[in-house]
Amino acid sequence: MTFAREPVRAPALKGLAWLNVADPPPAGEPLRWEGLKGKLVLLDFWTYGCINCLHVLDELREIEAEFAGEPLVILGIHSAKFTNEQEVEHVRAAVARYDIRHPVLIDDHMAMWQAYSVRGWPTLVLVDPDGYLIGTVSGEGHGPQLAKAIAAALKQLRAALLVDDRPTALAPIQSLLAEATIATTPLHFPGKILADTEHDRLYIADSGHHRLVVTTLAGEQIATIGTGQPGAQDGDFISATFRTPQGMALADNLLYVADTGNHLIRRIDLATESVVTIAGTSVQNRARFPQGPALETPLNSPWDVVLDGTTLWIAMAGQHQIWSLDLTEMEIHVAAGRGSEARLDGAAAAACFAQPSGLALDTTCRRLYIADSEASAIRVISDLDAPVSEDTSTEADPLVTGGPQVATVAGGDLFEFGLRDGAAAVVRFQHPLGVAFADGMLYIADTYNHAIRRIDLASGVTRTVAGAAESGLADGRGRDTRFFEPGGLSLTDTMIYVADTNNHAIRRVDRQTGDTTTLVLSGVCAPGFCLP
Repeated sequence: MTFAREPVRAPALKGLAWLNVADPPPAGEPLRWEGLKGKLVLLDFWTYGCINCLHVLDELREIEAEFAGEPLVILGIHSAKFTNEQEVEHVRAAVARYDIRHPVLIDDHMAMWQAYSVRGWPTLVLVDPDGYLIGTVSGEGHGPQLAKAIAAALKQLRAALLVDDRPTALAPIQSLLAEATIATTPLHFPGKILADTEHDRLYIADSGHHRLVVTTLAGEQIATIGTGQPGAQDGDFISATFRTPQGMALADNLLYVADTGNHLIRRIDLATESVVTIAGTSVQNRARFPQGPALETPLNSPWDVVLDGTTLWIAMAGQHQIWSLDLTEMEIHVAAGRGSEARLDGAAAAACFAQPSGLALDTTCRRLYIADSEASAIRVISDLDAPVSEDTSTEADPLVTGGPQVATVAGGDLFEFGLRDGAAAVVRFQHPLGVAFADGMLYIADTYNHAIRRIDLASGVTRTVAGAAESGLADGRGRDTRFFEPGGLSLTDTMIYVADTNNHAIRRVDRQTGDTTTLVLSGVCAPGFCLP
């Protein structure tokens, strides 16, 4: 980011609503440039389903901490990509889920986006104390350079007597929704779920509480893994820590966990009640085709895992790739995807994904199904065991025709989404995060459509099993049911278990009838708090 004052004033701060601002007036415009005079202002244009935007939120937290007490104000401008992301209450839930404490303006129909000539998510814009534009940068990974530039700008502006060091009324506040959910449910934004019928176990990634919860299939508490505080500490069930864990895979007494916020893969020994890190360095990966020893290779927001013998497949959402971890040799490498965010079929090494976030394995046909979230599509890698004809572990774009192949099963593309059943050519999803396979059927947590969908792989026809395009919490049958951004699902012979993320609940859907009920969790407590 380069700073040079442009002769252009920052457009007015106008939008649908403000979040994290105390007592906003009915007009919805509590913040104006006149009231921010004397402050250096950093605008973050984001949308809450974008993994790159979530990474920038982490960078902004570091900046907020570094410049606490300085005349710097950070404002989020939520310019929605998906239709679902335009709803005020949906953005409010995201602000709570990601613990955002600076003010957020909901950009009505992307008017702010257009006024500031933004071209992609995320984009950061710096505005000087007089309300003039002085710098813009797009993408993630600019945190350290941005902090240096902000420090230099503040020094220069202070020397010119242009800053106002008096405290603002915009001190970070905790979202009211984040506080309210603690009093109503023991879970907090559960992301993924795994049902184990053999041992009558249900493993829940209680992502917002940074822990795992283990119950029976009927919801009776068995164990809690993790302290409930974010961290990356190995140890026993009581002392170990996670950060927004997501997908899980089980083999005998070993539970593998995508520890998304820590950029790690963890392994839990259920017999000895111990947690160890088996892949990642806790540093976000920036290389395009990394490979090597698992504990020496950085990862990038692993969102789901599935076990295939001694291979652990990983949906590396932050890298837009599928990775493979050899559990015998403890070596990790990219298995599919160039690392570019797109929907491109073909040879695995040359294909492109867009934030893959869910995995399901067909061991008989050797196919790996993928919920490709930002493409709003369901993808498949076939011929998993086919040899690759050349080395693709270079920074150059691989051009390979052999090896595993990637295809689109159903859905649209980066800006083709919606809710439509039918044949594969016409089906539309909206940011699906979960996928599960059984008996020739593929079940999808169609997250932003608040629905559970099913693809008959023999006919290619997709139909909605439960839920509809409207968010809510209601049991019922078929489309009369209401979910709120379900993020994960897992199958038994008769049931679909659903992590209903924004309802902080676990739901059960009958695979034959579509009847949906909410699972009552017995004996499960929130960290430090038990419901009566």
